[in-house]
Parts: sequence; structure tokens; C-alpha cells
Amino acid sequence: MPKIVLFGATGYTGRLTAEALIARGAAPVLAARNATVLGKLAADLGGAETAVSDVTDPASVRLLLGRGDVLVTTVGPFLRYGGPALAAAVAAGAHYFDSTGEGPFIREVFDRDNEARKAGVALLTAFGFDFVPGNLAAGLALREAPEAVRVDIGYFIAGPGTSGGTRASMAGMLFERGFALRGGLVVPERTGSRIRTFDVAGRSRTGVSIPGSEHLALSRAYPRLGEVDVYLGLPTAVARGLQAGSLLTGAVARVEPVKQLAEGVLERVVKGSTGGPGQDARARTRSWAVAETFDDTGRVLTSVTLGGVDPYDFTAAILGWGAQTALDGGLLGTGALGPVDAFGLDALTAGAANAGFSR
Repeated sequence: MPKIVLFGATGYTGRLTAEALIARGAAPVLAARNATVLGKLAADLGGAETAVSDVTDPASVRLLLGRGDVLVTTVGPFLRYGGPALAAAVAAGAHYFDSTGEGPFIREVFDRDNEARKAGVALLTAFGFDFVPGNLAAGLALREAPEAVRVDIGYFIAGPGTSGGTRASMAGMLFERGFALRGGLVVPERTGSRIRTFDVAGRSRTGVSIPGSEHLALSRAYPRLGEVDVYLGLPTAVARGLQAGSLLTGAVARVEPVKQLAEGVLERVVKGSTGGPGQDARARTRSWAVAETFDDTGRVLTSVTLGGVDPYDFTAAILGWGAQTALDGGLLGTGALGPVDAFGLDALTAGAANAGFSR
């Protein structure tokens, strides 16, 4: 019988996702590399099936899965560790969800679209706060303005905390190339090359451009779109510092030996799996996703704002919803999919609201 496998269950986001799945009545197989920690987690959650698996042993990841299963992976940084789980899902004929926010890895998943279609599976990358709310807000805005040719999306957080895994992913992204949708094509573009402000809950907030899944997913679901930009909300001074710093990291990235040296230093300094914000801190955090559509003259057509809970809580809950919906046959297609074309706008709206994000 098909099952949900949660890989990386003992990590910060993994544990939250395990809790969310069990709260939904699911019976996931919890997988991680440390049998002792895994056994304690299963006991803490009232008992669950477990499996020991490690990305350094790809065969052990493949053994987790059978045809029709749903794999949820929170093992990051994904550029460093994500490949084996993705490959295992496609090889096994299992549907795939991950929690990455790393643009280059998102492109790797979309590059396996044809392979996934042939295998009859769906690949849902960046299926968390990065980047489900923006896809949903954009879909709602575009439903009200189907003639739009451009959409700008902004993500904003009040009172954020970060996990060790998030910091490691951010460090790993410093020397990677960004991208954006221009003229209907996904093209290279330096992260931080654009800055703009959004009206968020009555307050002007600054965002700096980043690569997201929207560049790839929305252009498939809405072929009229010629331009997509995604922005991460930061204080104005920090946003401008990131913009200036990206010029330096871009120069470093063009010299491969220097890039490898810098990445090696960061890998040693910035450690993942060091925990994250506690429940009380997450309860105080609020977040928003804003989408604005434009016509070919640059006139704003529609604006949609979604508000929600802490990003980690939302990520765990939406991963749980997506995995259970996929297991129950609720996917609308195969291949590398965005959230809207995977589930449909109405079902995704309901799922996101259930996970704590709504208009």
C-alpha cells in the first residue's frame, strides 16, 4: 500500500512536519540517518514506523520508496544534500515534495520535468513558505486579471527567527547565480539586482529580488506572463547591502577555485541542524505574501495580499497537506509542477488556509 515517507524527520523542519502529518491522521514512515535520535522522535510522537537512511548512501534512500509512495524531504542544504532523494523518487515512481528555498536547486527539479512525466510522478519543489504563498497570491491575482503580462511577488516576515538549516542554505546560495523571467524565458539574473517597495498591511516594506519557484511555475500555468519578479522583504539598509554584496559574490563565483574555497569556509563555519525558533517565538511571528499584476504599459491591474503564521509552522503544515492530498489521489498532473497546477487554485486556497495562510 502506498505510504508517505518523511526523510530528514529528526531535523528542525522535519520534526515539525512529522508532527503536522500525525496531527492530520497520517502514518508517515520517519526516515533519518541516526537510529537513536529517530527512535526517540518516534516515541515522542506516540509511535511511528522508522527507517534509517543517509544521503551519503544513495541506495539507502532508494530503499525507502516504492511505486505510488509520497516522499517528503527536508534534508538540506539542498544544493549539497538534495540530489539523492530527488533521484530516488523519480527512480521509484514516487511523488516528491521538498522544503527548499534554494533557487538553483529548484531549477534542478524543474529540469527533470520530462523524466518525471515518463515515470508518472509529480515533483513539488519549494513546497513551503518558500514558495507556496507567492504562487497562490499570484494565481488569485491573475485569475482576476487574466490579461496581465507581469507579476511581482513579495514575501515579508515580522519577528522572524531562523533555523540552522535555513542559515546553512542561505550561506550556500551566496555564490550561486540567480534567475528571473524575462520575455517569457527564465534567464540568469543576479540575486539582489532589483529593489522595490510593497504596501503590506498598510505599511510600506522593502523587498530585494531573489530566485523563486514562481519564475518557473507561473510561466507554465499562465503562458501570457512575460515577466516575473520575486522579492524577499528586508530592512532597506540590509536590502541595499545585499544588492551591493551580490556584486562581490558574483565576481567571486566567476573564478571557480576561489568560489570553491569560499564555499568550503562557509560550510565549516555555518552549521545546519542546530535547531530553530521555539514554539513561543513562532507564535509571535507573522508573515505575508503580496502579488501585483501589471499590463503591458506597467499599470497595476490587481493586488492580492495573503497573511499567515510563522514560516516554519506553515511549511510543516502545507507539506503535510500536500503529501496527504497527493497520497489520496488529489494531484492534477505529473512532471515538475508548481503548487497551482499541481492542485488547482481552489484546492490550494483551501489547503493554504488550513495551514495558516489566507487572504
